[in-house]
Amino acid sequence: MMGDTARWGDLKKRVLSALFMLVIGAGEIWLGGRSFSVLVIALTGVMFWELANMTAPGHQKTPFAIGLGAAACLAAAVFLTHDLASALLIAPGFFLALTPRRFRRVSTVYGIAIMIAGYGLIDLRGPGVPAILWLIAVVVVSDVAGYFVGRMVGGPKFWPAISPKKTWSGTVAGWVGAVLVSILFMVWGQATWLLVVLAPFVSFAGQLGDIAESWIKRRCDVKDSSSLIPGHGGFLDRFDALIGAVGFLMLLGLLTALPMPGPGGM
Repeated sequence: MMGDTARWGDLKKRVLSALFMLVIGAGEIWLGGRSFSVLVIALTGVMFWELANMTAPGHQKTPFAIGLGAAACLAAAVFLTHDLASALLIAPGFFLALTPRRFRRVSTVYGIAIMIAGYGLIDLRGPGVPAILWLIAVVVVSDVAGYFVGRMVGGPKFWPAISPKKTWSGTVAGWVGAVLVSILFMVWGQATWLLVVLAPFVSFAGQLGDIAESWIKRRCDVKDSSSLIPGHGGFLDRFDALIGAVGFLMLLGLLTALPMPGPGGM
């Protein structure tokens, strides 16, 4: 009985987190346009503040200023039409690099990943609902499938030094869940078989995003990125996998056209 309690002790938190992400995702999809962009920009600034605060505790004003600067840079990258505007996505990473903090290099790289993910979410929503709906579904289903199968099946750990609870069985279950989501989009008439091939890679990128944030928290000796969401930690804790998944899609999109659901792809 005690073993079952330990195994499923965080079930409520995980389920509520998934539901929270679904609600936020649904709201973002419904808003669209400028309102959606403003929401993503605000969330990006908050997540950047959380990262800056974790890696430089005790400096109350500096993390706030860095988060505000990150939001301003993303807004400029989104709303300005100049060809060099997208270069502003890198600037907040240098804010982190130039201020005293722990794990400066890792923080800088992860900060840039947050910016790219924010920009990518806005870019994904531009053509319509299906692409971003698929992405959120892949991330959420991968997380939920990985949680349940990992707890029930167990087995070898994926990366015990960084994320002791993650197993290979849960990781593979996440890939399978992502494939099933993509098959449903094919049945819906919104995707081709290429999306099914892409899905497990996006799922894996999301899992790596989760692990990356876990590594930072472990090294900073904090349980959650912040306490902004009562009982559930911070926004980075909820969107870490999404950061990895969107970042992967954005980088892959620079190399080839992606078979995204909806009109045109990326």
